[in-house]
Amino acid sequence: MKKEYDFRRGKRGPVLSVAKGKTRVTIRLDEDVVEWFREQVDAAGGGNYQSLMNQALREFIKRSKEPLESTLRRVIREELRKAG
Repeated sequence: MKKEYDFRRGKRGPVLSVAKGKTRVTIRLDEDVVEWFREQVDAAGGGNYQSLMNQALREFIKRSKEPLESTLRRVIREELRKAG
C-alpha cells in the first residue's frame, strides 16, 4: 500500500448497504444442497440461487401452516394429476 492514502475520513462497515427487509446471515449448507439450487437456476436460464432458496423456505413456511385437511387434499390432487 502506498503511504499517500488518507483513511482519516473512512467509515467502518460494509461498502454497500443491505437492501431493506433483508438480513445478512452466515450459515453452513451441505455442498449438494447448494449445488442443487445452482443447477435449478442454470436449468431455468439464469437467476440467483439464493433467491430460489428464499422462495423454497417461504413455501415450506406456508405449507407448514396449512391445516392437515388442506394438505391431504392438495397431495391427493397432485397424485391424481400424476396418475391421470
